[in-house]
Amino acid sequence: MSAAYDTILSMNFIEDIQTLSEFKKNASKLIKQVRKTKRPLVLTVNGKPAVVIQDPAMYQSIVKDQEYWETVTALKEGLKDIDNHKNWPTQQEAFETIRAKIKEKYS
Repeated sequence: MSAAYDTILSMNFIEDIQTLSEFKKNASKLIKQVRKTKRPLVLTVNGKPAVVIQDPAMYQSIVKDQEYWETVTALKEGLKDIDNHKNWPTQQEAFETIRAKIKEKYS
């Protein structure tokens, strides 16, 4: 797991969950807290989570991790297909594809 996930898992539920009203009163202080701790801040409305404020670098790290794991999953599925001979083109389909690419390139 990445440092971004470790940071999220270390949330302090007293400091890192605030009401939207509290955020409006202390926005500057709470934004400084997010920047300093790198932990997300959950804002609630009527007692329910409504929005998460997060440090941009931590957000980018999570996005990159997600893209990585999506790629790993796709590769695993592709390797499974190869092992199981699934989704392989027939010989005719393979040659049609090659012919089409040659025709496209040299026409």
